[in-house]
Amino acid sequence: MKQDSIRPLLDQICTHMGNEQDRGAVASYIPELACIDPAHFAMSVCLPDGTQISVGDAKIEFSIQSVSKVFTLAIALGRHGDHFWTRVGREPSTHVFNSVQELEARDGIPPNPFVNAGAIATTDCLLVGATPKETLAEIVQFMRLAASDDAIFIDPDVASSEKETGHRNWALAHFLRSCGNLRHECELTLGTYFHHCALAMTAEQLARAGRFLAGIHPAGNLIAPGHIRSINALMMTCGHYNGSGEFAYRVGIPAKSGVGGGILAVLPNRASIAVWSPGLDRYGNSLLGTQALEILSQELCLSMFSVAPGMASQG
Repeated sequence: MKQDSIRPLLDQICTHMGNEQDRGAVASYIPELACIDPAHFAMSVCLPDGTQISVGDAKIEFSIQSVSKVFTLAIALGRHGDHFWTRVGREPSTHVFNSVQELEARDGIPPNPFVNAGAIATTDCLLVGATPKETLAEIVQFMRLAASDDAIFIDPDVASSEKETGHRNWALAHFLRSCGNLRHECELTLGTYFHHCALAMTAEQLARAGRFLAGIHPAGNLIAPGHIRSINALMMTCGHYNGSGEFAYRVGIPAKSGVGGGILAVLPNRASIAVWSPGLDRYGNSLLGTQALEILSQELCLSMFSVAPGMASQG
């Protein structure tokens, strides 16, 4: 990816998205997110040489929501290694992200760490030997290290809003506990979960935070390379809930979405990309964010499934 080709393309994408009439629907079931203006759009790209190119509302903070699950998974794998996978699966979900039915069908083992049940179990793993306050401090510190920015914080109003209205997540936590897959009280695990989902970041901060997954962080590998590979694989297969296959088909880049409208996408050894547009599609993923990444991927041939033009067949 070359700077001289990226900046004008990002400008074009930003202009195009600004003219779109169908912007999706904001996550109205979380009161603090229901009032977000769907007109916002931002995109930011970090390159291996340290260059960062941004367009739109890239300096406005938003709630990253489920994008935080990438970072809690990174911490959990760093602490527990492959033993972590005894509690959470590695398969794509065929149900909505907060499905109780799928959890019941799998006897309390969530299909992957990116659906809500899987992220709640991951949070429960992080609480082993620590208080919620200590765990949240560890998560925030990791985010600040990843983004090279100490200004990242948790929005308490969003966390409180989720705690009061997240009835399905309470159901998931109780079901996990009934199956022996939640070691702490639901109140402790969910309180921690709601708070890390309420991390507030800008698109620029989020793009920088993803650099370690692309292998381009200035501090080197923040976690083991094998764990980075695992996370990137899961972002490709599970990062967009039951819309992950559609996203892989259209964009072809490992990525994780959140109902705050953010998407973090990584190109190993090439770039870390963040996009934000609050309106969501029917899967709970950013409508215009997906479109923007699709355009970027097609114009620059970024899909990992692409074949270089002119390659002759062998044999």
